[in-house]
Amino acid sequence: MTPPASSRPRPFGRALCAMITPFTPTGALDPDAAAAHAVTLVAGGCDGLVLSGTTGESPTTSDAEKAALVRAVREAVGPDVPLVAGVGTADTRHTVELGRQAEEAGADGLLVVTPYYSRPPQTAVEAHFLRVAESTGLPLMLYDIPGRTGTRIEPATMLRLAEHPRVVAVKDCSYDLLGATKVIAATALAYYSGCEELNLPLYAVGGAGYVSTVANAAPRPLRAVLDAFDAGDTAGAARLNGLLAPLTELMMASGLPGTVTAKALLDAGPVREPLQPAGREAADGLRRAYEELLAAQRVGPSSS
Repeated sequence: MTPPASSRPRPFGRALCAMITPFTPTGALDPDAAAAHAVTLVAGGCDGLVLSGTTGESPTTSDAEKAALVRAVREAVGPDVPLVAGVGTADTRHTVELGRQAEEAGADGLLVVTPYYSRPPQTAVEAHFLRVAESTGLPLMLYDIPGRTGTRIEPATMLRLAEHPRVVAVKDCSYDLLGATKVIAATALAYYSGCEELNLPLYAVGGAGYVSTVANAAPRPLRAVLDAFDAGDTAGAARLNGLLAPLTELMMASGLPGTVTAKALLDAGPVREPLQPAGREAADGLRRAYEELLAAQRVGPSSS
């Protein structure tokens, strides 16, 4: 039986944004722009923010920039907004160092991706996460995204990791709804969808919410889907979810990375190489889809 929404574990809230990392026109970290964007996201309905994830261009930001980003956003949003810092790398020792740095900078949790490229076996994957969990006092959100890392966190491994008191959540990009359902039913792990098209399906089987790139541009429409579902209006949740589909497709499935499309839609400065900015045609299409989403929401179900 799916747990009621009010009883689901939500260590970092329901609606989390995988926040972009703003850079200046010359490519330097822009902490002031990051702080301003964070405040806008919280005002728009985000419960928490995930910094230095894939969307935050973590592969191309330095350790010092990652810490500065946490400090700037923490100062901007205050102590009550959960901040989860991405610290995952292919190197366990480096990941531990980043975790300690994030804790010192003011993070509330750590996003830790499966070690990539080396494709470790499950015993090594488990040991990696446990090593990080033991290295700080912060709770962990495990990031299962085999399409990028080459290695997933198998459900059996997830069940064992759930026994550690600081392993509390999962950002799920495995595209294995059955596997996620089984782990949700057997553990207290908070499952956050990391794929916008699965936000509502995963929530319906007991998920905690989402960590969303699209939320950089549309935090309120995304949150409205969960609000409708929690209110018992499943038809309304499905309708609102459908309205988001065109923008989600352009931002996440157009052939451009979500970081690129989010920054293009928000006119939020450059991306770092090897990424390249979106072209004019793509940016114009994103803006049209965004405006159409807002217009459709204003119209509402009675006029559709």
